[in-house]
Amino acid sequence: MYHSGHRELQDRFGSRALADRLADHTRRTRFNDDDVRFIESVPFFFLATADSEGHPDCSFKGGPPGFVKVVAPDQLVFPDYDGNGMFRSLGNLSVNPHVGLLFLRVGEKRGRLRVNGRAALSFDDPAMASIPGAQALVRVTAEHIFPNCPRYIPRLEIVEDSVYLPKAGCTPVEPQWKSFEPFKDAVPPRAR
Repeated sequence: MYHSGHRELQDRFGSRALADRLADHTRRTRFNDDDVRFIESVPFFFLATADSEGHPDCSFKGGPPGFVKVVAPDQLVFPDYDGNGMFRSLGNLSVNPHVGLLFLRVGEKRGRLRVNGRAALSFDDPAMASIPGAQALVRVTAEHIFPNCPRYIPRLEIVEDSVYLPKAGCTPVEPQWKSFEPFKDAVPPRAR
């Protein structure tokens, strides 16, 4: 759970005992029922990846509540939707499977949950047929699952879903920037 860099700072600030207690009492490798309810209720999370040299990248991933599913005691799955075509996250996953996911609940009852593990990409998973807009699935096998104190999360209100969320039987709404002069001739045919 902790490497020498963590330990050095824990010792500097006198928090080693607290860090050990938190690891002993909150860290797990299997999702509990509260984790499943939390993960499957939120409309977004943040995904941290790194390339083969360890250079980090962080991405916002959003969808309708339930777009991330816990499918096994130690595994979750989420769809990848059409984006800007840079494939920063999936590209990193193809060369380095280590990931960190941060789930936040921002309403009245704020909360956060971290999931660190290893990801695998699938472009032909049969489950994609039941997920509108999925162009790939990402399966994450959890190695560390732990809640974090939500005290610095502001109370926010989600007013409405994004108009860009894929919906069954509906033509996807394209973002305006894809029609801007510098980009419009480079947008892949599937998205034109």
